[in-house]
Amino acid sequence: MIKAHKIRLNPTQEQKVYCAKAAGTARFVWNWALAEWNRQYEAGEKPTALKLKKQFNEIRREQFPWTWDVTKNASDQPFLDLGKAFTAFFEGVKKGKRVGRPKFKSKKRSRSSFYLVNDQFELGDHRIWIPKLGWVNMAENLRFKGKVTGVRITRAADWWFASITVELPDIQGAPRTLAVGIDVGLSRLATLSTGEEYENQACLKMALLKLRQANKRLHRRVKGSKNREKARRQVARLHYQITCMRDDVLHKVTTRIADCYGIIGIENLNLKGLLKNRCLSRSFSDAALGKLLTLLTSKVQQRGGKVIKVDRFFPSSKMCHVCGWKWETVDLSDRVFICQNPICAYHNVAQDRDHNAALNILLEALGLIGLIDQAVSGIGSDEDTNLPMDAG
Repeated sequence: MIKAHKIRLNPTQEQKVYCAKAAGTARFVWNWALAEWNRQYEAGEKPTALKLKKQFNEIRREQFPWTWDVTKNASDQPFLDLGKAFTAFFEGVKKGKRVGRPKFKSKKRSRSSFYLVNDQFELGDHRIWIPKLGWVNMAENLRFKGKVTGVRITRAADWWFASITVELPDIQGAPRTLAVGIDVGLSRLATLSTGEEYENQACLKMALLKLRQANKRLHRRVKGSKNREKARRQVARLHYQITCMRDDVLHKVTTRIADCYGIIGIENLNLKGLLKNRCLSRSFSDAALGKLLTLLTSKVQQRGGKVIKVDRFFPSSKMCHVCGWKWETVDLSDRVFICQNPICAYHNVAQDRDHNAALNILLEALGLIGLIDQAVSGIGSDEDTNLPMDAG
């Protein structure tokens, strides 16, 4: 199992300049390799990452001597990354999947970064050693104990980070068998079939006024001036802070759910289609439902659990979880579900719409794997045994 620990660096001004040079070198080499790959491919040749690397090294000392000012990994790793990118692209074409073709990296729009393999750096007490730079202070020590495979140095806004990847043994405890259904949305980020609710923090919406003011201040500045650069950095910092707040919420929610439940049912949403809604696209982007599902799936699988995706056309919000009666005229503004089946135990009983949907998702997910008796009625860690749920 591979895990990554992202640690903020505290470099000096000279060290920031070095990191920027190394990231610029990596970006230049990527663009050179991509241009050469495209040229050779159009000429009918079969380029590879190793051939391009050898070709670059032959002309490097004469044409690009400044690339020697930083670690050699900054100019070696882009060839391997480009080779992996083209491999994924061609495999996607064969399988009929939409995988983007590698593109050129822009200095303004792409993220500045460079990679170091495990024998090109050293970790100490709250610091990391980088070739041709020396020791750089880190905000904390590495949390994981295992074989360090590499580190990627990246810049976000005005801060530099080290994402250290560690290979850990696959140690799994007793798998949890408690099952839960999850209904995701905008008013509430996630509603569980057990009754737990996680509110949507709407981080972008809360900071939108401050972000608009910062953008107005940026566009009033003269292009190329120092004041414009200061305004640009302020906008970048705001965007990064919003991202951090959103990621914090998503990680806490998904970790809580993955620790408590082993079988999780969730809707397979058409996220690209949802983002095409002009009225709700920003709200869906702010909620980051796709990242929520990705984090939840990876964490549950690491703990030996299973995520069952229910079909997106399953009418979880229109159907009573007890008798199956459908409310065909339900609207987005209807937040309460009232079953109109006179023989149902929940006849004319006001139910929370999202909770009812989560129960339907749970029953449908368990039905897909043939475990209809694994539903729970309590809250996560409060459940000691599997409690059957009456399916009506």
